[in-house]
Amino acid sequence: MKQLFVLDPINEINQSKDSSAALMQAAHRASIEVWACTPSDLQARGDKAWVIASHVVPDPWIQIKAPQGKYLSDFNCIWMRKDPPVDEAFLYATHLLEVAEREGVQVINKPSSLRAWNEKLGALRFSKLMAPTLVASRVQELSNFAREQGDVVLKPLGGKGGQGVIRIAKAAPGLEALLELTTAQEKLPVMMQRFLPEVREGDKRILLVDGKPLGAINRRPKDGDFRSNLALGGKPEATKLTKREQEICDTLESTLKNEGLFFVGIDIIGGMLSEINVTSPTGIREVERLMQIPIADQTVSILLSKIS
Repeated sequence: MKQLFVLDPINEINQSKDSSAALMQAAHRASIEVWACTPSDLQARGDKAWVIASHVVPDPWIQIKAPQGKYLSDFNCIWMRKDPPVDEAFLYATHLLEVAEREGVQVINKPSSLRAWNEKLGALRFSKLMAPTLVASRVQELSNFAREQGDVVLKPLGGKGGQGVIRIAKAAPGLEALLELTTAQEKLPVMMQRFLPEVREGDKRILLVDGKPLGAINRRPKDGDFRSNLALGGKPEATKLTKREQEICDTLESTLKNEGLFFVGIDIIGGMLSEINVTSPTGIREVERLMQIPIADQTVSILLSKIS
């Protein structure tokens, strides 16, 4: 059996923290051939999709063999694990992966769903589980919403890892000027949500595989910041799911499975759904270290049961 990982340049990956590295090593332990490429290595010749990929031995990290040209249909499964941004290159890569999907290759996550599920906007399908939220470009609408809610968080729709997320009080001077800047003079929509003070106690990342939660960590913001993202200095902690968090997972399960979103990371603050991360969700290493759950091996096992 062969699995292909489409990801950022492999030499740039920090295997001690990276979820893609954890999945590659788990596949290797399951006696699966692991191959790697970047989106730029994908191509199509007529109605056949190809790739210039390298066979890798990820444990110990990492032996990379000479690149070879191969049909994408030679692989039993393809993991699309390229980090955001979801730009033109990312979108075109999903179209090329669909050629392989039409030939019966399992692509994770489903290419059409990667295009359809913006990681901020996708959560709006479950808006009743979220804090009050507005997505808009018009400064007046956003300003009115901020004043109604009193304390809000502003999120760029294409952001990742907490980058560009701003907390705004309703009485903040220059609110309209800030909104003009973040919306590029009302050309780009942004997401505005009521600020949840519970974030001081942490933002929970839950990893769902085939719709079911396998593990979670709590991410506590560093002193002086409200953003809990690990890339911004958030501290990961062991945690357990509350009844409310399990209910949120149960509500999402059938939709995620129907949409072909096999490996997903959701974020919950104070019992409210914040984001649904589908491109290259992180957190495996932290769950394994803090919770003693072999989540990468469990994920590969569940996948094998679906494609065998």
